Amino acid sequence: MNSPRAIARAGPLLLAFVLATHLLVAGPARAAVQHRFAVIAGNDRGGADTRPLRYAADDARKVHAVLTQLGGVAADDVVLLLNQASGELWRALGNAESRIAAARQRGERTLFVLYFSGHAKDGELRLGDSRIGLDDLKTRLAAGPADIRIGVFDSCRAGALNRTKGARRAPAFAIEAAGSEEARGLVMLTSASADEDAQESDEIGGSYFSHYLVSGLRGDADRSRDRRVTLSEAYAYAYARTVADTAESAAGAQHPTFSYDLKGNADLVLTDFANRSEGIYVPGDAPAGIYYIVDGSGFIAAEIQKSAGGDRLLALPAGRYHVRRRLADRLRIGEIHIVSGQLALLDEAHLRDAPFADDPVKGALRDEEGLQVSLGLGGTVQSFFDGPTRDGLFPPTGMLGLELELRDFFRRGWLLGFDFASGGTRGEVDRYGTLLPFRFTELSAGTTLAAEWRFRDSKFAASLGLRLAVVLMGRKFDNPTIPDQFFATFTPGLVAGARYRLARHFNLLGHGRVHYLLYNVDENRSLGYWELSAGVAYEF
Repeated sequence: MNSPRAIARAGPLLLAFVLATHLLVAGPARAAVQHRFAVIAGNDRGGADTRPLRYAADDARKVHAVLTQLGGVAADDVVLLLNQASGELWRALGNAESRIAAARQRGERTLFVLYFSGHAKDGELRLGDSRIGLDDLKTRLAAGPADIRIGVFDSCRAGALNRTKGARRAPAFAIEAAGSEEARGLVMLTSASADEDAQESDEIGGSYFSHYLVSGLRGDADRSRDRRVTLSEAYAYAYARTVADTAESAAGAQHPTFSYDLKGNADLVLTDFANRSEGIYVPGDAPAGIYYIVDGSGFIAAEIQKSAGGDRLLALPAGRYHVRRRLADRLRIGEIHIVSGQLALLDEAHLRDAPFADDPVKGALRDEEGLQVSLGLGGTVQSFFDGPTRDGLFPPTGMLGLELELRDFFRRGWLLGFDFASGGTRGEVDRYGTLLPFRFTELSAGTTLAAEWRFRDSKFAASLGLRLAVVLMGRKFDNPTIPDQFFATFTPGLVAGARYRLARHFNLLGHGRVHYLLYNVDENRSLGYWELSAGVAYEF
């Protein structure tokens, strides 16, 4: 078939029929080994007129992991770009094309995968403040040197590409592509049609489409039960699950699209785990239903859609996972441990019933970032720069505090914070050669307005802003003849912060502050002090 045909909003059965005609084996043919290459990119930022994504970079990592572990792509033949500008993507494409051309000169058959997760708007992919035209990218892919080129785009309105149009290494292995050696062409998958938004999920910890694509490639899309997942199986699975899970969302159902322009016949096997000895095995006598495999961060790592009487194999890296199956009135939950190099048996008898309140996954659709509220608890150390002040008047003090942060309160990328801290220490002051010990106490309350930026891998964020605080300090001398002393003032300052996402709802926070303080009790003195704080915050 020489002319492109697009299948948008098509059902999985129609897709399987078309692919069976054009992509699967049509008759006896000689097997040929494919040399596979990939460029995987994820970018959470789309520029000033877009809202940053949460999981685009994480989606890219998951696709990178499944292709290198199960997809026959060697570590040296794949490039992973996280939050990089368009120039880096073009450069990676150029390098991949050079390597592919060299492989073809050696007589090798080649396959190239380009995956992008991020923003798309007004006919362009948005990579931070840089842009790539969708038509330019499709033209580049169509003219690429690889025998088979597959483009996967998880972006809002990426279906426009099909109209014209935020890892653990494992040894790679050869995958046979049975069929005509003349097979050549372009395949394009997009997560949404030309007028739809691609949606993310806090429960999944990623976009719906990429999650189901990866889950399918790990084995859940293997409807033929030959322990190989073909392109038709992967897309049909991702299509059906994405539509079903977004049908009731605020943004409405999301419909992935597919287009192809292929000559010849080829069995496009994307992942092969026939000899895989590491993952989860569900025997045929296990109850039918959907088993959710939850990782240590509380995100759904993969799913198993178990049919009655059929066994399932899901290829996953070694580690401890929670298992969850939802019944009509309760959950069935448990834990499963995948040992390196071994298959773990998912035994229903080892699961226990629990109320819905014990669900290890409690996320929900995040169709809009909106206001984010977090409450943190931590400790603060404060010290004045001036030596005499630090030694006698206001000694270095440790405090325990609470911090409330409202992100995107005014607009995207801005943070409004409120903090309260209290603490005390012992000190002494020299008066006429006599050391007078005292108890020093302090209470502070501040408000911060800061701009926040996320780091490359999207789990880190940094902020810089202004803070205004009120401090109340007191000295109570051990000698009862000396009256207690109190001092209160407003103090302006600068604050720099850092945030690291530990898990779905928990962040590790750190702040550094520098403040100016005017002391005017017995004399006017311009003083400065610094604070360092660290804590853990829960994000609602």
